[in-house]
Amino acid sequence: MLNKIKRWKNQNNSSELRERISKIQELKVPSHVAIIMDGNGRWAKKRAMPRIAGHHEGMKVVRKITKLANQLGIQTLTLYAFSTENWKRPKMEVDYLMKLPEEFLGTFLPELVEENVRVAMIGEKDMLPPHTRRAVEKAINDTKDNEGLILNFALNYGSRAEIIEGVKRVLNDCKSGILDENEINEDLFSSYLMTKGLSDPDLLIRTSGEIRLSNFMLWQLAYTEFWFTDVLWPDFSEEHFVEAIEVFQNRQRRFGGV
Repeated sequence: MLNKIKRWKNQNNSSELRERISKIQELKVPSHVAIIMDGNGRWAKKRAMPRIAGHHEGMKVVRKITKLANQLGIQTLTLYAFSTENWKRPKMEVDYLMKLPEEFLGTFLPELVEENVRVAMIGEKDMLPPHTRRAVEKAINDTKDNEGLILNFALNYGSRAEIIEGVKRVLNDCKSGILDENEINEDLFSSYLMTKGLSDPDLLIRTSGEIRLSNFMLWQLAYTEFWFTDVLWPDFSEEHFVEAIEVFQNRQRRFGGV
């Protein structure tokens, strides 16, 4: 009897979720969603497990949310996977995090190809371990012709470093005569950032109850809508993602106007 009740609840929840997804698709869906996936370590600690267990569980959530974002018609999903500051973490944890792209993409890549998802990356690729870099480069190459959702990993990424590097490149082009300083505006400077070719995020989601940007896409988030939740990333579900999209669709975006 208990199993029957559980199955009925799961079917009922799935039906409700499908209905909410259908309603979302009738309205304007955010073109670009960015997520700060926070709380893996705390999730593991609450269960007396090593921190790497939280990262492993969080990887499963990435798969679910990627599939749902693609289903909703979102064009770009940027996931903050590893920041330039994360190198300060214990070596065992960092080593495990550097293995995750290989494990995740090795398992999920055929499905990404089948679902027409294109993998991209922002961050300093050259500083990654060779095995991590190879896994990311293979995924990027194998999906380069796909035209669906762009699954963009922010890996070894820091926004301040990105902006500084962009400024240096602008200065170099001005000195070499490629660029006139009078041509510099917001659109042009954006083309010198790692996100060149991508639209700015419409919606930023951060999990785990933290309310800060943590050096993530500081230039690109100027007019982004923010949605924060106390839910830890390994517990983040399709329902939570749908809720965030619903909140976004009920906001009025003015971009500094009235």
